[in-house]
Amino acid sequence: MLRILGRLVEGLAPRPSAGDDRQPRRNPDAVVDCAVYHAGRRRPGSLHYASARQRRGEFLWLGLHEPDLATMRAVAETFGLHELVVEQTVEGGHRPVVETIGDVTRVVLRTARYVEHDELTATSEVVDTGDVTLLIGSWFVISVRHGAAGALWPVRQEVEKRPDLLRAGPWAVAYAVANRMVDDYLGVSASVERDLERLEEETFATGRRSAEVAHFYQLKLELVELKRAVLPLQEPLARLLDLPVVPPALRPYLVDVRGTLARAVDRVAGFDDLLNSILQARLTQVTLEQNNDMRMIASWAAIAAVPTVGAGIYGMNFANMPGIDSRYGFSATIAVVVLVCAGLYWRFKRAGWL
Repeated sequence: MLRILGRLVEGLAPRPSAGDDRQPRRNPDAVVDCAVYHAGRRRPGSLHYASARQRRGEFLWLGLHEPDLATMRAVAETFGLHELVVEQTVEGGHRPVVETIGDVTRVVLRTARYVEHDELTATSEVVDTGDVTLLIGSWFVISVRHGAAGALWPVRQEVEKRPDLLRAGPWAVAYAVANRMVDDYLGVSASVERDLERLEEETFATGRRSAEVAHFYQLKLELVELKRAVLPLQEPLARLLDLPVVPPALRPYLVDVRGTLARAVDRVAGFDDLLNSILQARLTQVTLEQNNDMRMIASWAAIAAVPTVGAGIYGMNFANMPGIDSRYGFSATIAVVVLVCAGLYWRFKRAGWL
C-alpha cells in the first residue's frame, strides 16, 4: 500500500520539462584570469569581469579556457559582443583569421606543441594543435583558448614584466600572444626536424633495421597538422599590420613577428621535400629487398628442382633405365644430384642471389 501511494505522489510531482534539460550550464572554471592594467601595471586584487568598467588609461585582460555557451553569453553581455562572435568563439578548430565585427577585432591564432615520444611509431602523436581567439576592443582584450597547446599564463607573466609595452593597451597583449605562438612554431619545427633526421639515419644506416613505411606516413600526417597551423597565418598577420586601430608603437614588434613567422614557414614547407626524399629512398629499399627475396626464392627453387627432377624420372618405373640393375646406381644418382645442387648453390652465391 505504501509503495502504491509513493508512486501516486511521484506521478503528481512536477517534472522538469525537456527545455529545462537543454538549458546550458555555466562553467566557472573557464575563467583562467582576469586583470586590469593601469599605466602598464597590473592592479592588485582579484576582479570579476562582470564588475569591470571602462576607465581612462586602463584596459582589462580576461583569459578563458574552453568556455561553454552560457559563459560566453554572459561575457558578451558585459562587453557588448556580437552574437556571431559568441558562436564563433565557443567552437574551436578555426583557421587563422583577422576580422572586425563592430568595434571588436577578432584574431584567431593556431597553437602548436611538440609531443615527446621515445620512438616514432605508426600511431605516434607528434604535433598537438589548438587555437586561441583574441577579442580586442578599445578597453579590453579577451583571450579564449581551445586545446591543451598554447597556455597563456607564461605570456601574461612575461608581458607584465614590460610595463612600457603594456602602456600600448590591449593590442600589446595581441602582440605578446602572437609572438609566443610563432616562437612555439619554431620550437615545434626544430623538434620535428630531429624526428626527420632520426628517420633519415634509420633509413640509410647499415647493420640495423630501417624504419617502417607506416612511420613515414604517420609523420606526414602530423606535418599536415603543423602546416595547417603555420602557413595560413601569413595573410592574417599581414592584414593585422594594415589595421588602423593598431598603435604605431607596436607595428615594429608585429613586423618582427612576421619575420619570425617567415622563418617558421620556410622550415615547415621544406619538411615536405625532405620527408618525400627519405620516403622515396625507403620505398626503393623496400623494392630492392623484395627483389632480393625473389632472387633467393628462385635460387632455392632451382636447387630443389634438381632432386625433384631426378626423383620424378626414376619414379616412372620403366624397365630399362640407366643404373637400375647396378649396385652403384643409387649412390651414383645421389652423387650426381648433390654435385649439381652444390654447383648451383656456388653459382647463385657468387652472383649474390643467396
